[in-house]
Amino acid sequence: MRREEARAYAEEHGLEVREAHDLLHIVLPLPELKTHMAAFKAMGFNYLADVIGIDYRDYPEAAGWHPPERFAVVYELVSLPGFADGDGSRIYPRVYVPERKPELETVSDLWPSANFPEREVYDLYGLVFKGHPDLRRILMPEDFEGHPLRKDFPLGETPTLFNEGRYIDPESFRAGLRGKEKGLTGWRGGRRKGERR
Repeated sequence: MRREEARAYAEEHGLEVREAHDLLHIVLPLPELKTHMAAFKAMGFNYLADVIGIDYRDYPEAAGWHPPERFAVVYELVSLPGFADGDGSRIYPRVYVPERKPELETVSDLWPSANFPEREVYDLYGLVFKGHPDLRRILMPEDFEGHPLRKDFPLGETPTLFNEGRYIDPESFRAGLRGKEKGLTGWRGGRRKGERR
């Protein structure tokens, strides 16, 4: 099974292996990310299903483990059944990314499906994927300042100010959700039936 092949590869190369809830996590050194990811592709992990960013800032000491860096990127690799002899195996390579230089290599040249998820991690966490063919925001407007999933990003009641001078005031935005006024959305709350009131 390809999952066991990946485990053997990780042990042979001295990579940290963690298993929890029947999920196999393999920690990759940042400078060797591309080398090991290419090896996983060569062994039959033919599909990259997801790229996930994590911010460990203020990680609770009670957890009994402290991450080596503030950020991590986790990849979900699948040996897709029905394609190139895939057997359904799934692994989760992980790389830690330092706050002082939040950069890592893109894997979009190995798996084109990494293109948009890497852009999402860049947009929401500010992690730069070197070599990405089109690294720009994908969810937030281009002129948005900051990265909203970082744990030091201000939450809640601060109006969102864009460089061009427009902003979203949280109170006006929520007015439409409560149903008392139309608010910024142009909708009143409750069930939405495809019509503006």
